[in-house]
Amino acid sequence: MTEKRTAHATTAATNAPPGPAEFTGSAEPAGSAEPAEPSGAARAEDSVVPDTAASAARELRAVFSRLRRTLRETGGSSDLTPSQTAVLSRLIGDGPASASALAAAERVRPQSMAATLAALEQHGLVGRRPDPEDGRRQLVSLTEAGLAYVADSRQARQEWLALAMAEHYTEAERATMLEALALMDRLNRR
Repeated sequence: MTEKRTAHATTAATNAPPGPAEFTGSAEPAGSAEPAEPSGAARAEDSVVPDTAASAARELRAVFSRLRRTLRETGGSSDLTPSQTAVLSRLIGDGPASASALAAAERVRPQSMAATLAALEQHGLVGRRPDPEDGRRQLVSLTEAGLAYVADSRQARQEWLALAMAEHYTEAERATMLEALALMDRLNRR
């Protein structure tokens, strides 16, 4: 088995763009200067990543990305943008929040969040009410229509995925997928 030596295993394994610590900060070609020392939490000892791990990480990310895109197209309304859908998901998961808290959580400017919320309000999917802890602030929450939209969207995606798996995979292949998912879930429990 071939192995790759890398200064930052996560970046190499996911084939992500280089982080700030990996730039040399000069206009010289990458090989001609000493790489900058990673700082803080990104600092890692040289580690060995097996080719199979790097390949599995690339393939897994690509497959999940395509599947996520397909599920988004399957279960969502073409009237909503990905940003609007993300806000609905955040509200269903985290509950009511202020516009500024939503902007911070979604890492967008408050002005962008205001436009997203205005569109969702126009669709009747979210509403605003005074914050019981600070009457000057308003909390955004899902309306009944918003809750129904999210539930219907999730149901449509679940049904599509179950039907696609029933049509395209054997019982043994679906059992293998369940075993692989259990293994991958260990990444969430590190």
